[in-house]
Amino acid sequence: ETGNQRYVLTGHLGGIFSVAFTPDSQIIASGSADNTIELWHTHTGEHLHTFSGHTSWVRSVAFSPDGKTLASGSDDNSIRLWEMFTDNPPHVLTGHHRNIYTISFSPGGKILASGSNDGTVLLWDVDRTSH
Repeated sequence: ETGNQRYVLTGHLGGIFSVAFTPDSQIIASGSADNTIELWHTHTGEHLHTFSGHTSWVRSVAFSPDGKTLASGSDDNSIRLWEMFTDNPPHVLTGHHRNIYTISFSPGGKILASGSNDGTVLLWDVDRTSH
């Protein structure tokens, strides 16, 4: 409302390519050239978690509509699906042949779209409720 700066969130060791809010706006995620995703609480500025596992720049991050999954797209040609607040390893999606620049969940959260420097958009079935 005021246009005032709320927090300066630091922690990445490289440039930041993408940011995304959880649907409830409680958490913000950022993807970086340091190959990680950082999470912060938006109302306190507190650092919450670091996701690591990509082997190259994280170009895009997106939360599922229910806020339970964070997707990340990377220059390592993979997408990782991270379960929020668990220690489970991410589910890795491969299919692109070049850098992944953008990802987005469908409004219902059952489909993930990814766009790549290979000139393709891939649609992924990520409905995990049936697993």
